[in-house]
Amino acid sequence: MAILLITHDLGIVRKVADRVCVMSGGEIVEAGTTKRVFEKPKHAYTRHLMSAEPKGRPQPLDTSAPVVMQGDDVKVWFPIKRGFFRSTVDHIKAVDGIDVTVRSGQTLGVVGESGSGKTTLGLALTRMISSQGRIAFDGKPIDDKSFKQMRPLRKDIQIVFQDPYGSLSPRMSIADIVSEGLNVHGAGLSHSDRRQRVAAALEEVGLDPATMDRYPHEFSGGQRQRIAVARALVLQPRFVMLDEPTSALDMSVQAQIVDLLRDLQKKRDLAYLFISHDLKVVRALANEIIVMRMGQVVESGPADQVFDHPKTDYTKALMAAAFDIEAAPEGVVSQ
Repeated sequence: MAILLITHDLGIVRKVADRVCVMSGGEIVEAGTTKRVFEKPKHAYTRHLMSAEPKGRPQPLDTSAPVVMQGDDVKVWFPIKRGFFRSTVDHIKAVDGIDVTVRSGQTLGVVGESGSGKTTLGLALTRMISSQGRIAFDGKPIDDKSFKQMRPLRKDIQIVFQDPYGSLSPRMSIADIVSEGLNVHGAGLSHSDRRQRVAAALEEVGLDPATMDRYPHEFSGGQRQRIAVARALVLQPRFVMLDEPTSALDMSVQAQIVDLLRDLQKKRDLAYLFISHDLKVVRALANEIIVMRMGQVVESGPADQVFDHPKTDYTKALMAAAFDIEAAPEGVVSQ
C-alpha cells in the first residue's frame, strides 16, 4: 500500500516517510529522501522550517505569586446507560480526582495522549461543563455556581481554541469577533470605545488595526489564531485556557505564537492552562507540567524535572516519541 502523508508535523514525517516534498507558495521547492532533506536541506525555505521549532524557556515561576485557579479532587464522570429504563451501569471517568494549582504569571502544561482527559479537565476548571470536586478562582469557590452565575466571571476566565479555521465565524468581521465579549462585559462602552479596544488588542497581538473590518478568510492560519488571542485579551482576563492553540499551524507559525503568548504573559502577568500533545511547544512555554493518562495524573512537577528526569514508563514513552530519545531505566533521557 502506498501512502501520501500530508502534515506540518516534521517529527511524524521524519519517522514515517521514505521521501519528502517541501511545498511553498503552491510549488514544490525541494524533494528527496527523508534522510537527505532533514540532514542536508538545500532550499532556504526548507532550512527555515527545520530551524523554526519553538525555542526559549518560560520566565521563572514566582512561587509566592497569588493562586488564580485551583482544583481539588476534580472529577468528570460520564454515565454509561443501558437497558429499557436507561439505568446507569458504569461511568467513563474522563477526569478522575485531579488536583491543579495555577498561579499568576505561571503556565501549567497539561500533556498526554488523545483521549486522556486534557481538554475535559480544562473545561471543568473553566466551568464550561459540570464536574465534582472543589474549584476556586481567585480564592473563591466557583464549583457551586450555575452557568448563569458564572457569567460575570467570564471576562476573567477566557479560552483560546485549537482550530483557528473553525473558531472564528466566517460571517463576522474581525472587529465584531474581537468585540463580541464586550457586548456582555462592556455594555456601557460606546461604539467608538469598543473599536478603540479592538484596535489596541489587535495591535498587541501583532496585527494591523486597519484590518479590523476584514473577514477571517482574508487571513492566514497564524493570523487567525492571533485574532482568537485578541478576542480573549480584549476583556483583560487573568486566566486563559489554551487548548492546543498551535496544533493546526505549521512549525514556523507555532514558534511565533509561542513567542507571542510568552510576551503577553510577561506583560500582563497572565495565568495559562496550556493543553497540548506537542511536547516541544509545551517545553518552550510551561513552568510546570502534569501528565495525564485515562483521566488521571500519572506524573507532575517542574517542567525541567519532568522533561529531563521522567519517572513513569508512560512519560518516558511520550518523551521518546516527541524528541527522538531513549529513556534509561532510572528515568534519565538522552539523545
